[in-house]
Amino acid sequence: MTDYRAKLTGPAAATPQAVWDALANPEGAALAHPFTRHAFFAALEESGSASSETGWTPLHLLLERDGVPTGLLPLYQKTHSYGEYVFDHAWADAFSRAGGDYYPKLQASVPFTPVPGRRFLVAAGEDKGAATSGLLAAGIELTSQAAASSLHITFLSEDEWRRAGDAGFLLRKDQQFHWENRGYTSFDDFLGDLASAKRKNLRKERAAVAADGVTFEWLTGSDLTESVWDAFFECYTVTGSRKWNDPYLTREFFSLIGASMGEQILLIMAKLDGRYIAGALNFFDGDTLYGRNWGCVGHVPFLHFEACYYQAIDAALAKGIARVEAGAQGGHKLLRGYMPTPTYSAHYILHEGLRHAIADYLKRERAAVTSHIAELKDLAPFRKSDP
Repeated sequence: MTDYRAKLTGPAAATPQAVWDALANPEGAALAHPFTRHAFFAALEESGSASSETGWTPLHLLLERDGVPTGLLPLYQKTHSYGEYVFDHAWADAFSRAGGDYYPKLQASVPFTPVPGRRFLVAAGEDKGAATSGLLAAGIELTSQAAASSLHITFLSEDEWRRAGDAGFLLRKDQQFHWENRGYTSFDDFLGDLASAKRKNLRKERAAVAADGVTFEWLTGSDLTESVWDAFFECYTVTGSRKWNDPYLTREFFSLIGASMGEQILLIMAKLDGRYIAGALNFFDGDTLYGRNWGCVGHVPFLHFEACYYQAIDAALAKGIARVEAGAQGGHKLLRGYMPTPTYSAHYILHEGLRHAIADYLKRERAAVTSHIAELKDLAPFRKSDP
């Protein structure tokens, strides 16, 4: 850390957008990873979705060398464990029963967004290993200074995960389901790669939705009007309230992202009898389509599969995008061509006793997850002659 100085910057708005985005997109890609962009964090915070009032106090850890920004770790102080998708409620309960205070804790993540990617944003030309180590060291020091129980870095890249392990973090592994284009030029090409029974099932599901009269609109950029966001938000809140009470994202959030990064949004809206009845919100860059939020105000059999998975594949094929990441959980995705893919998180636990207990658990959990991924791959819907 002798060459670096670390400081907390507070809300994303306190860091100039150009500075943040230069760290988030050091390669200068035409379409940056959407969930490292300043615009995404600013929309979450300014809309009140991720704020002190909702238990997400923005801190954001900036690394400088001679006053020049060289690295950034998006970081929050949290008073609960919701909206992270890497579940540590059992750890919090155990520590509480033992007389400890698990909250506040520190969380390095993209709020409400279980999308793998870089968490340590390092400037072009900078030594990535040294800057990452600098941010890790600063995060560990901050955990103690802030009287926090722990620091959690979720959905980071595998390389970052291993570096965190070298720095003393406990390592956790889980899985998601992602679709990969294996040389397909159309949805029929993809279907032809499936075993016969699975191919028939997908065709049946798609045909049923079409037979019910549902049509779809793909909306991006200037198509994302306030009336469209109103319709999507109704779908989102109705479905969210059925599952987990109050949804995480406010109505203002969607207006803000539509205005600031609409060119990287694909909103798939389902319409029946002239009315929007469902929507699937996706983001994309040059490589991947990221399925994020879904909602529906009515019931049409198989509509969820069509809007979230099959339409996403169609869109990826149309845009020349190689991968669809369909979000957290959901073994039902496997039968629809989405394959298990490991995800990673790293956890620094300050209390020695709690740290040892969690370390023992995670060792067994990692082995179980690795074994489960292998078992699921054997159940892939592709023809058995294929790899």
